Amino acid sequence: MFRSLSVVNYRIWFAGALVSNIGTWMQRTAQDWIVLTQLTNYDATAVGITMALQLGPQLVLMPWSGLIADRFNRRKLLILTQTLMGLLALGLGILTVLEVAQLWHVYLFALGLGVVAAIDAPARQTFVSELVAEDQLSNAVALNSASFHGARLIGPAAAGLLTVAVGAGWVFMINAVTFAATVFAMTLLRTHQLRRQPKASRERGQLLAGFRYVRGRSDIVVVMIAVFLIGTFGLNFAIFTSTMATIEFGRGAAEFGLLSSIMAIGAVIGALLAARRSRARLRLIVLGAALFGLACALSAIMPTYATFAISLTLVGLSSLTLMTTANAYVQTTTRPEMRGRVMALYMAIFVGGTPLGAPLVGWVADAFGPRWALGLAAISGLLAAAVVLFWMVRYRRLRVQLHPFTSPRVRVLHAGDGREVPVAKPSRRDRGRTAVLERERADDSEDAPELDRERAAERNRETATREIAIVEATAPR
Repeated sequence: MFRSLSVVNYRIWFAGALVSNIGTWMQRTAQDWIVLTQLTNYDATAVGITMALQLGPQLVLMPWSGLIADRFNRRKLLILTQTLMGLLALGLGILTVLEVAQLWHVYLFALGLGVVAAIDAPARQTFVSELVAEDQLSNAVALNSASFHGARLIGPAAAGLLTVAVGAGWVFMINAVTFAATVFAMTLLRTHQLRRQPKASRERGQLLAGFRYVRGRSDIVVVMIAVFLIGTFGLNFAIFTSTMATIEFGRGAAEFGLLSSIMAIGAVIGALLAARRSRARLRLIVLGAALFGLACALSAIMPTYATFAISLTLVGLSSLTLMTTANAYVQTTTRPEMRGRVMALYMAIFVGGTPLGAPLVGWVADAFGPRWALGLAAISGLLAAAVVLFWMVRYRRLRVQLHPFTSPRVRVLHAGDGREVPVAKPSRRDRGRTAVLERERADDSEDAPELDRERAAERNRETATREIAIVEATAPR
């Protein structure tokens, strides 16, 4: 589960990122709180606008930020972006401590953080591939998620207590200091042990090359569609928890911060479970999305603060199962020289949908109540699961077979998950765990004329040499 931590560079990166993540969650919680309670009269739409300004630049700057990550030294780039974000947190902290901060100030600093984060995100996501070997990448991505959401156990609760004790301004100042932890960690890395990745060429058309690559990978496209649906309408936790805590249950800042920490318990469990798996699979994305939808529906009907808080652990577990698997799937199945641009597109779709969804979710919470906003999140999860499932049935010929008298009793068959597969013939595994059967494509020349042009092109592109049929038991590995 923790095999990536055996790498010295990854341990250094992990420790620095954990400290910085705690500060980031502290600032997010304090920022949402002052917007909701001090700068407005419990205006959830204002919270949504703040989120949109902070996350929206990733959608606009995505083509350039991904190319920057593919072309320049990622370690030096991260030192620059982390320093700038620390200075922005310091500026907002000074204004708040001096009691001169206004709503437009928060909007302006949120936009500034969003611009810098747009450059930081693809570089940070893909820098992991320089720290660990390729076969450890999926594990490292999952541990990164565990670090980020483990920080959520500490950050929001600490922010709630500190906001009550010393004020939100000092929370922003503390976050400014925590950015120095990541910068310091970057200077400690053993640069000679970094695994340098192929860089994007300086030829013309490199921006469009990233779009063309994704367009040719229908499996990545369908994952991004699912991520867009849930990222836009489902992952607006700041709106859900703040409005449920204040409007629905009449609680204060400490109880609001505690909700995020409780949800992080499930998130950490989901990330650690993902770290145990050798590789990311599409079926886990379907399962995670469906479970997320059901968990949000359950939270929406919880009658008390305590039962609502408990239900958030399931929301955290399902959302992290989905997002960690989707992130690892896209990274591990993308060519190294294209990884920055593809991950920039992924992050833009994941985060960039918030400018559309957050104000809408905030309006639903204002107009109909926070429970209906959670209902919208539930619909997004179920719809995302249906999209990926339809793609697997339609294009990967997903089938479920029941064998009540043999083991395994339930078998899931599909013609691959869209990733590039090795040419070597895989072996058959025993004991009913997983069997991989290879089928020669000698009949392709006879079947191709009967297929429509689009489907034939897709099959020839994705499985140019061979097609595999994976037969696996549904029992967990």
